[in-house]
Amino acid sequence: MNLLLEGIYCAYGFDFRNYLRSSLRRRIYYRMNLDKLPTITTLLNKVLHEPDYMDKIVNDFSIKVTEMFRDPSFFQTFRLEVVPFLKNYPEIRIWHAGCATGEEVYSMAILLKEEGLLDKTKLYATDMNEQIINTAKKGKFPLKRMQSFTKNYLQAGGAKEFSSYYTTDDEHALFHPSIKGNITFAQHNLATDRSFNEFHVILCRNVLIYFDSVLQSRVHDLFFDSLAPKGFLALGNMESLISAHKAQYEDFNPTERIFRKINR
Repeated sequence: MNLLLEGIYCAYGFDFRNYLRSSLRRRIYYRMNLDKLPTITTLLNKVLHEPDYMDKIVNDFSIKVTEMFRDPSFFQTFRLEVVPFLKNYPEIRIWHAGCATGEEVYSMAILLKEEGLLDKTKLYATDMNEQIINTAKKGKFPLKRMQSFTKNYLQAGGAKEFSSYYTTDDEHALFHPSIKGNITFAQHNLATDRSFNEFHVILCRNVLIYFDSVLQSRVHDLFFDSLAPKGFLALGNMESLISAHKAQYEDFNPTERIFRKINR
């Protein structure tokens, strides 16, 4: 497995060497079983000699579990406790790191629109997987998921008809251009890439749990360097700050894993 991860890094620049082995092992064996490959070495050989095959590996390793207004209590807390601070800024920059197919960034855009802040906000949504980013750009989601998304939206404090934000065809909900207009989607790899702006809010929810402590620390350095003074960092409900970084933040809302950068 180490040889496979080194080969991927050397050949393509994707650095999975500090991802949790237990998670990677499941995904590697899934691909081997699917393609009837007898050994990891055989898999490595395909990766090195078939560039298109690497797209499958990146897709396998990507974290794609997401939904609109995921963990509604988080979005309700964000609306009630963080938004009042954002209203004082002349412009707002928010980074969704590891955005997957974009459900949560569209959720944030809707929340900000309802709070009268979307027009002065730039939302940046990034993921290492270019294929996923291209899907997210479309703002197009299966219609069958709208019932659960609507329930989340209402539990998160949504005040309008959720269906007013999208049109439908036979199979999909397509979100209005007014929701997508202030979102910039881009490929960015948390394991290897650097900061690209200064942000008032960074959201990286349920991504760090797939990283080992070394990579978590590196990503926390990236987030700290990317946050504006007194900026907000939002993590997932199974994540927290690692000890080396706790002194850099105040526990703004520990229940919802929202932290605020200390202005030294």
